[in-house]
Amino acid sequence: MDVSAVSAATLSDVQTQTALLMQRKAQDIAASNAAQLIAALPEPAKAPDPNATVGRSIDVFV
Repeated sequence: MDVSAVSAATLSDVQTQTALLMQRKAQDIAASNAAQLIAALPEPAKAPDPNATVGRSIDVFV
């Protein structure tokens, strides 16, 4: 067996594993950033009361 072929295969495996670990780390960071952004959103505005009298009718003069 050729030593350089084994060495190249091992180097390729190490590079692949490193690339996968870097991708997972990047995804973890992106997920963390997304969670922080969602947590920083303000509370939504309350829905208007359906029984309120203001704005229920419009006076139109023709």
